[in-house]
Parts: sequence; structure tokens; C-alpha cells
Amino acid sequence: MLRITDARTGEPTEVRRTLTRVHAHVTGADTSALRVLLVADVLARALELDGASVLTVASPPPELAARAAALGIRLTAGGTTPPVGRAALHVAAPDAPVPGDGVRVAVAPAGGEIDESLVRYALLARPRRDPADLPALADEARDTLARWRRAVAVWATRPSRPVPEAVRRELRTAWEDDLDVPAVLAVLRRVEHADDLPDGARFETYVYADRLLGLELTRDVGAPV
Repeated sequence: MLRITDARTGEPTEVRRTLTRVHAHVTGADTSALRVLLVADVLARALELDGASVLTVASPPPELAARAAALGIRLTAGGTTPPVGRAALHVAAPDAPVPGDGVRVAVAPAGGEIDESLVRYALLARPRRDPADLPALADEARDTLARWRRAVAVWATRPSRPVPEAVRRELRTAWEDDLDVPAVLAVLRRVEHADDLPDGARFETYVYADRLLGLELTRDVGAPV
């Protein structure tokens, strides 16, 4: 079960499998606001992987909405008050006003400009409560995405094998522990170089993790390798 730190109290809170509204609170259209939307998207994905029904809502300005859509961030336009019967998770900058009750998920600012195709990985690579300097993360994002997509395309040609249960548990433990996405990425790095895993299991592991990450790791499957 997902445990998330409530920024209002500083205490971890279990998010149960129920109808849940993830509300992303943004006021501007900068990269910090984009990061709030991204955290809301990944939080919703984690809840869905746990079997919850989730509605992710926000009212970003049009230019931010377009940028978010290009990064695969899934949003539904909506108001500010959760319907009765839904749990509420509010994703926002640390100093942003958040109306109503519910768990508050704080997201630190992000800044700098890099190729837009690298932004999602770069923002995910930093803990959400730490500021993110995108130019400092660009090389890692570029190298890792290129390497993983090439590897996944090769692994896809091998006989399929299930995700090893120990690896599945390790991935879930990471994202269920306060949505620790950098720890998820660390698991994938270990899987990439693990000598005891067949390529088919690596492929299925990356596909499974990408349901959370949304990095299009299977993008090059079927292309010449």
C-alpha cells in the first residue's frame, strides 16, 4: 500500500484502495508548475498499479497543459473541491495555498531549460522535495534514455520471461515508500547489469516499471537494432 508523507503534518499516511482524487494545484506555467503536474501524474499511476480508481484533476493554463500533454502527463480538467466519498491528495509547491482537507504532497521548484524530450526523466531523477536544476540533469537523462530504449528493443527480441518476484517487490517497495521514484530508477539500473537475469525478464521488468514512469522505454521496439 502506498504511503505518502503529508506535508501538513510531516507524517506518513497510507493511501487506501478507494476512489481517489489527485488534485494538482498550479498557478503559473513554468517548469516548477510542470513538475507539480508530473508528480500528480506519477502519483496517480502508482495508485492505479495498486488497484485504486483515480481521477487526476488540474486547471493549468493552456501553454502548460500543452507542455504536460507532450510529456504524457494525464489530466482531467476539474474544480477545487473533491466530491463526497473520494479521498483527496493535493499536489502543490510547498508555499502554494491548498483549499480543503486531505493529504498535501509537497513538490520543490525546478528550473532551467533542456531538450523537452529529456524533461520527464530529469524531473523524475530527483526526489520531489529537492529542487531540480534541469541543465545539471540533462546528460544523465539523455544517456540513460538512449541506452535503456536501445536495450529494451534488443531484449524484446528474446524469449519472454516474467518479472522476477523479488524485483517486482523491490520496485513496488520503492514507489510505495513515499513515491520514491529515484529508487525505482536505481532498481532498473541494477536490473540492466544483473548477470543472473535473462533478457526476457529484463524486458518485462522495464515494461512493468514504465507503467509508473511513463518514459516510453518501449518506443524503439521493432526498430532496427
